[in-house]
Amino acid sequence: MTDTDLDNLDAWRGPTASQAAGLTLTAARRMIAAVEAVARELAVAMSVAVVDSGDQLVAFARMDGADLVGIRLAQDKAFSALVNRMPTGDLPPIVQPGTEFYGYHTLAGGRMVIFAGGMPLERGGVLVGAVGVSGGDSAQDQRAVEAAVRAFG
Repeated sequence: MTDTDLDNLDAWRGPTASQAAGLTLTAARRMIAAVEAVARELAVAMSVAVVDSGDQLVAFARMDGADLVGIRLAQDKAFSALVNRMPTGDLPPIVQPGTEFYGYHTLAGGRMVIFAGGMPLERGGVLVGAVGVSGGDSAQDQRAVEAAVRAFG
């Protein structure tokens, strides 16, 4: 993170732990731009949510034409990736009927998303936030969220 990455107009307030680790508004905007680039390649309107380690929204964007349900899904995918500290696309095999975690999607008031599109964000092995993408099918959402993670670095 550079000083120009931290959009800190109130210098007396220090950065949050997530900001200090590089999850700034500038970084979130780079992730959103990466998702939008993939969405344009796929010709699919998407929503993207970037949250910090406390599940507080850092940035959000809904492309013109993106489904309204994607607003909540993108945020809940980010939440699910954050609290599980794993990609949401890794959850389906362990939550199927007959498995130990069947019914997992009902946790957290129904916010748990168990399909692709959410990824945790780590720096130096420390969880600093997560990103969630919604709008395409699972493979499209996963491709877009992976671009966001790459943009975060």
